[in-house]
Amino acid sequence: MEDGAVYNETTEPQAKPPRRPFGCTLRHLWGWRLLTKALQAILSLLAVICEEIVEDCIKCGGLYFFEFTSCSAFLLSLLILCVYCTDVYETFGEDKVQTV
Repeated sequence: MEDGAVYNETTEPQAKPPRRPFGCTLRHLWGWRLLTKALQAILSLLAVICEEIVEDCIKCGGLYFFEFTSCSAFLLSLLILCVYCTDVYETFGEDKVQTV
């Protein structure tokens, strides 16, 4: 008897999950929530671009505050889209994502 004939494989090889491009999934953010976040990112980027068009201002304090808030809104909405629409959500877990 050969050594390999006594032991047969008893388990099937584990199938790898299908690879998604860039790990993108819409499982956690879909419907009106996805539309709202995408619209928020687009509008905040548009606000940043419009603010950059202004060349001269008399009292610039409000304009600088607007620049800060619109840029922050754009970056945070991109972060939310990246977390919820990629594998990061499964990697960190729902409880840690909700905490952050």
